[in-house]
Amino acid sequence: MRAARTAGSTQSRGYRGPRTPMVSLLPSVVSFEAQGVRGRLHNGGDGAKDAMVLTHGAGGNCNAPLLVAVASAFQAAGVTVLRCDLPFRQNRPSGPPGRADSARDRAGLRSAVAALRGIVSGRVVLAGHSYGGRQATMLAADEPELVESLLLLSYPLHPPGKPEQLRTTHFPNLRTQAMFVHGAKDPFGSIGEMETALAKIPVPKRLTVVDGVGHDLRGGRFELKLVVEGLFEFVGW
Repeated sequence: MRAARTAGSTQSRGYRGPRTPMVSLLPSVVSFEAQGVRGRLHNGGDGAKDAMVLTHGAGGNCNAPLLVAVASAFQAAGVTVLRCDLPFRQNRPSGPPGRADSARDRAGLRSAVAALRGIVSGRVVLAGHSYGGRQATMLAADEPELVESLLLLSYPLHPPGKPEQLRTTHFPNLRTQAMFVHGAKDPFGSIGEMETALAKIPVPKRLTVVDGVGHDLRGGRFELKLVVEGLFEFVGW
């Protein structure tokens, strides 16, 4: 992985190094259901305060290899992670979301954040891969107080081969700091295109580039430690 490219000031309070994993008597990963929420909860350990809601792309679900890998990496660092199915996936086991699904999917993310805040007392990161990350940014643009930070994995900047169809209309309205993790071979947006797009976001943001991978980020088979430590540094945990 290349060194993170920071777009704008991160306003970090200083990185204190990796957290010491916490030991818990609770199961490490359990099924989780609440009103409008379905997924798997990774227990960050006794005393864990900070948490993450993590969701999938248009063709996946909460058991996608990338989500399992990312959730496990953050759990090992002492963060409670809820990887959840978006409402469109709860309604049907396969197939992409329809145009009418996006508002319901954002409502589902809002419910997931609320459910997680009932478990932890600290800060919450809203994270998503591809379509899930896009919905997370749109929700945060509308509700800037919902979460403290965003983590966007392979943000789908535009459809492959159609760079004129940018999905950035809401970027100037974002007031939530955001870290983007993007493959150097992602056809949904080149690194140059991502850097240009992130300049539209008026709050701290960071772009971390993963060399040699595409939109699926190789299912999490890369050095995820750098994503975990990079996010901790960026948000000042």
